[in-house]
Amino acid sequence: MTLISAATERVIDVKDVDPRYRHTIIQQLVANLAPGATLQLVVDHDPKPLRFQLEAKHGAHCQWTYLEQGPDIWRVRLQLRASPGD
Repeated sequence: MTLISAATERVIDVKDVDPRYRHTIIQQLVANLAPGATLQLVVDHDPKPLRFQLEAKHGAHCQWTYLEQGPDIWRVRLQLRASPGD
């Protein structure tokens, strides 16, 4: 069981962000996560394409957890796990 401290989790509602910019913004936020910190995304559709992009870039280090799965709102918790030796 992973406990998440509210102090280390940033919640970002991207429903009102222009879709052309969503992935770029989210990728920058994920890339700059502090060790142990998480990012919770709130979106209006299943963000599978974003998951594929993040996994392509970060591989197994990208932890993706669905917290809510539609039909109107999806919530996803993202965390980058440390590389071995980090």
